[in-house]
Formats: sequence, C-alpha cells, structure tokens
Amino acid sequence: MRGTDMFIGDDEAESLRQFLLSRRTALGMGVAAISLSALSPRSGFAQGSGQSGAAITVDQARSAPIPIGIPSFGPGLGAQISEVIAADLGNTGLFKVLASSPGAPDFDMLKSEGARAAVSGNVLGSGDVQVEMRLWDVLTGGQIQGTRYSANRANWRRIAHIIADVIYERLVGEKGYFDTRIAYISRTGPGRQLTTRLAIMDQDGENAHILTQGRWLTLTPRFDPRQDRLAFMSYANNRPRVYLFDIKSAQQRLLGEFHGISFAPRFSPDGHQVVLSATRAGGSDIWVVDLASGVKRQITSSGAIDTSPCFSPDGTQIVFNSDRGGSPQLYIMSASGGNARRISYGQGSYGSPVWSPRGDVIAFSRIANGSFSLGVMGPDGGGERILTEGFTVESPTFCPNGRVLAYCRQTRAGHRGAGFSTMIDTIDITGFHGRTIPTRTGASDPAWSPYNG
Repeated sequence: MRGTDMFIGDDEAESLRQFLLSRRTALGMGVAAISLSALSPRSGFAQGSGQSGAAITVDQARSAPIPIGIPSFGPGLGAQISEVIAADLGNTGLFKVLASSPGAPDFDMLKSEGARAAVSGNVLGSGDVQVEMRLWDVLTGGQIQGTRYSANRANWRRIAHIIADVIYERLVGEKGYFDTRIAYISRTGPGRQLTTRLAIMDQDGENAHILTQGRWLTLTPRFDPRQDRLAFMSYANNRPRVYLFDIKSAQQRLLGEFHGISFAPRFSPDGHQVVLSATRAGGSDIWVVDLASGVKRQITSSGAIDTSPCFSPDGTQIVFNSDRGGSPQLYIMSASGGNARRISYGQGSYGSPVWSPRGDVIAFSRIANGSFSLGVMGPDGGGERILTEGFTVESPTFCPNGRVLAYCRQTRAGHRGAGFSTMIDTIDITGFHGRTIPTRTGASDPAWSPYNG
C-alpha cells in the first residue's frame, strides 16, 4: 500500500472540501455576524447586546429547565432554522422550549406560560441570506443579545447551530457545543460481512459524510484539535496500523513504522504529537510520535498491555489502561513517562479512558459481572459515578465544553443476529437526559470535534 491513498472520487472530494471550508471559516468567509442594538434596552439576564453573564447556572437549569419561547423565523427556511435551534436547546435537557407567535415577543403571554427567555428572528434573501436573531429576558422585556448573520443559503443549518450556541452561552454562562461535529465508524452489513467506513457528521446527526470506501476494517477515529484531520486505525493490507486522514484532501498516510501493530491513537492538546499503543511479544507499550519530525519515543515498558492513552487538557499527564496489576485498570503518568499511579479501584475491569476538556473528570468504560457500564471519576480516582449501563456501552468522548458524553451502545443479538444494532448515544455527565443520535447506518467509535472542528 502506498503512503497516500485517495479513498473517494475527485468530485466527492471537491464537494467535501467545499463543505468543510465553509465550516472552518465560520466568522470569515462562511458566516459573518454583526451585533444588533437593543430595541428596548432594559436590564435583563445580561444588559445590552455585548455583555456576557447569566442569571441561571447549569446546575440550576438541570433541576429546573429554563422555559424559553422560540417562534418560527418565517416560512420555509425560517421555520427550518428555528426548528434546529429548538432541537439543539431541547436536547440538552437544560431548556424547556415553548412555542410562541412570530414577530416581537408577547411578553404578557410568555410570562403566563412561565417563560424566562424568548427569541425572535427572521430570514431575508435567497442565495445569500441574512438571519436576524434577538434574545429577550421575558421578565423585564429587555434584549439580551441581538445579532444578524450573513451567509450562503447552503450554510443555513450552521447558522442555526451558531445561534443556539449564543443562546446557550448567554443563558447558562458556558460555551455551547452545537456548532461541532462527530467522527465515527459507519457500520453496514451483517456479521462477517460487516463493512466499516470512516465517517463524519454534525453533532445532531445531520450532514453525514462517508470518508473511506470500506475495503478494510477501520476503527477509533480521533480529531486533531488544530487541523482538519483524523488519526485512526486501519487493517489495510491485513496489518493493523495507525494512519492520519486529511479531511479536506481525502488523503491518508501511515503514522510511523512499528515492529508490531499500532493502535489506539490520540492527539496531544496542541496537535503536535500523537500518543498510541504498539504491540510487542506478549503485550503493548505506549509511544509518542512527533508529527513534524516523525520521531517516535517509547514511554512505557512495563511488560504488560499498556493501551488507550489520552492526554490531560494541559498536556502534562496521560491517563491509560494497563493490566500490569493483574487486570485492566486505569493509571495516570507524566506525559514524558514514568511514575504511573493507579486510579481505578472499583469492581471489574476498566478501559477507554478519556480526559474531560475541563480537566475535572475522566470518563471510562467498565465490565463487571458480565455487564458493561460507563462512568466518570476524578483524576485522583475519587468520586466515581456510573452514568449508564447496557449490553455494551463503550468508547466515551466528551463534547468541547465537557458537559455531555457521546458513546457507543450495542444491543443484544437474537437468532442469526436479529435485533442487533450499534448506535451512538449521548448522556449528560450527571447521568441524565440520554438520547440517541440518529444515523443512517450502524455507528460506533464516536469522537467529538473541538470547537469549530
């Protein structure tokens, strides 16, 4: 196999390139935004259209979702945009979306329905469109935010996600995560005829694109935090190894030669390195590969199976899975290797650790008494909590603000595989508001992108 292969046709690659270009230039070429002055400037959640702040915290919104009125932004495209905004906010479990009349908010009516906030908006234009959004404090009638977005009509869904992000941030005080993507493995075909393809979609399951042809088994895609590329494992030519896939050019290259199999890649927070596992007789070690120079550095040599490494958000530590103590458990060590300390002490075997972007918790999968579960614990091993259980739940990945996990859920198969399915679910880190992301095929191995990824 050559070091670089084209996996999709030229026409498809160009279409995909244009689609991705519009994403990475969100506030440049793709979507331009300008502030709108307040129509009724009175105090509210946050005064004016340019200040930040929130009267409601995330924890408060979890116990009492924020009632918010969201009307149609007009016929056709306007209705579609408002539907996406409502779905984004409603799917968090932090908002209770109320239908309201188009045009300026009827504050008296909204107050009677218990609304705390309201949105108004409209859409103008055909080829290039302008979408105007205003966010209001229902209790005071004051404008919290006013913004007009200009973009090509093809970017309408992205405008909706950006608006939902703005509303989320202004009302709960944290960045939203709706204008993001999830890489995953598309799965088609039964049993031994299973075909796996590298794929990517918006965080709500829309705009799905298949990136590879499916000739070889493909697993564990991971986003580069700085560039439009993925690290993943491919069984190309029946030799499992880690590759880098450039999303814009649809080309891939092998990430270093190892004596054994390379697998379980993840990027460093600055995107300059990839940490992975490589096999040797009877076990596997963890290596760091410098992407600029190609230099490889081995950082474990325990004689055990050391795998599934993941950097801390500040890049100074690595959490990983190892059976050096007799069963698969979680360990943390310096990013340079050495001084590994065990952090998991619950019942069963632990795996798939991933550090939250916030740095406060580590997610993991666990097998105990023949049952799979998914949970989180502190970097010191404290505060372990199980979020969900199932026949198989694995491969957790955090959204960029660390509030939601996506993961793979598999159902039990019946006779001849009947009823078996593989899907991507999400759940809040408190263990509430689980849902399934709709996909056109079976889906596994999710990896959530960074912001604007």
